[in-house]
This record gives sequence, C-alpha cells and structure tokens, in this order.
Amino acid sequence: SDGIILPGVAAFGYAIQALGSIAQVVRQAALKGKPLLGICVGYQLLFDHSCELGDHDGLGLIQGQVVPIPKDLTVPHMGWNVVHLPQGMGLFDGLRTEEHFYFAHSFHARIEDPQARIALTEYGRPMAAAVQKGNIYGVQFHPEKSGPVGMRVLWNFEALCRRVAKC
Repeated sequence: SDGIILPGVAAFGYAIQALGSIAQVVRQAALKGKPLLGICVGYQLLFDHSCELGDHDGLGLIQGQVVPIPKDLTVPHMGWNVVHLPQGMGLFDGLRTEEHFYFAHSFHARIEDPQARIALTEYGRPMAAAVQKGNIYGVQFHPEKSGPVGMRVLWNFEALCRRVAKC
C-alpha cells in the first residue's frame, strides 16, 4: 500500500491488543518512510504509553503519553471544536487557519516530542488535536464525521501517499 491508516475505534488497551503483532509491521513501515495516519485511538497509538484500560506501551513513534482528560472538564469530549491549524502540516493544505472538527474521546495526548508539529484545540485548556512528525500524522478528531473539511484532510493524506509512492 502507499500508506497506512489506523482507524479510531475502541479504547487504547483494547486497540493495542487487537493490533497484536501487526503493531511491529506498522511501526517498521512508518520508520522506513511510509505515510501513516492515526485517527482518534489510532492517533493515540502513535505515542509511547497510555493508561487507558491498564498500562500499555504504544507504537513509540512520537514521544508522549496518553492521559485522561482532566475530571474538571466534561468527559467524554464529544462534539464540534475549533482546531488551530499551523502552517506546514500537510494534512491541512487548503484549509483555513481555524476549522471545526468532530471529537469523541476521554483521553488525550501530552506530546513531548520536540520534532512534532502540533495543532491545538481549546477544551477548557489547550489540548493537542493533531500531530505531524515527518511521514507520521495523527488526528484526535474524526475526519470522517467532520463533513467537507474532514474529507479534505483524508484527501490530503491520499495526496501525500501518492507523492511518497512516486519517489
């Protein structure tokens, strides 16, 4: 394939167990330059560790931890939120600097990787909504539920995959 998508289904502990030995195949492909897009829990799997449904190691592709949304906020974070999109993140080509996306999650990533570019949303405090580190992309929101703007994100990933495949 020209790229890999880790979909956003289930909780971290379940998802990493279900991925099983395929996790190393995905990790090695990404480290060799194949574009990888994680969506929701697929995004969370990109990081080092999560405590959702027990203590679990992630793919370790981006330095960071997946932690619960603070209890002083409404959990789960469900609904539309504005995401502040920095320039230079290929997933967001052709979009405005702020767009609305649909979220549904109870855990979020604390990104610690100095090489990662981060898009933020405000949910009682700033939270990472998307990340890019080279050919590795992740979105906490659900592009497939975010209307035309979300479809643009998916089309942009397809275009990135085609560009890499031509090289």
